[in-house]
Amino acid sequence: MKIFIGPYPEDYTQDRVEEIEIHDYDTWSMDYTLALIILPMLRQLQVSKHGSPYVDPDDVPIELKPTDTPCDDNYWVDNTHHQRWDYVLNEMIFAFENKVADNWEDQFWEGEFDHQWVDAEDGMQEMVEGPNHTARCDWEARAEYQKRITNGFRLFGKYYENLWD
Repeated sequence: MKIFIGPYPEDYTQDRVEEIEIHDYDTWSMDYTLALIILPMLRQLQVSKHGSPYVDPDDVPIELKPTDTPCDDNYWVDNTHHQRWDYVLNEMIFAFENKVADNWEDQFWEGEFDHQWVDAEDGMQEMVEGPNHTARCDWEARAEYQKRITNGFRLFGKYYENLWD
């Protein structure tokens, strides 16, 4: 994959240069390919943003829910308006970081893997745990972590049209 999106000219009078080349293998794991593009863009947006869109209070933890009522005097911005958008961006970035890292599950495993292949009755072979197998996974913690990743992708979809600077 080759993607070139040239910098905007300083005077903004020219069109942005775009050249995108997609290969067959780019769609083999398209979620990963897109994450490679989306993650740095989200990080840049987090740094360069000049405002915050409306974020539904149902999408944030209780401490970020507004405690005052927006009014015309403050342009309908309540006391946690910008913090809610920061939270949403952070959750999106978290999700895409874990997609790109591709090894987030490792942190929930401990011990050693010892697998052996043994002959099965049907003439095939099956993999069984060997005598030195001590590997165990904290499935509960892994499920909670996965819920956070999934929520970050949900927020990305919900606020996709708000990804502007």
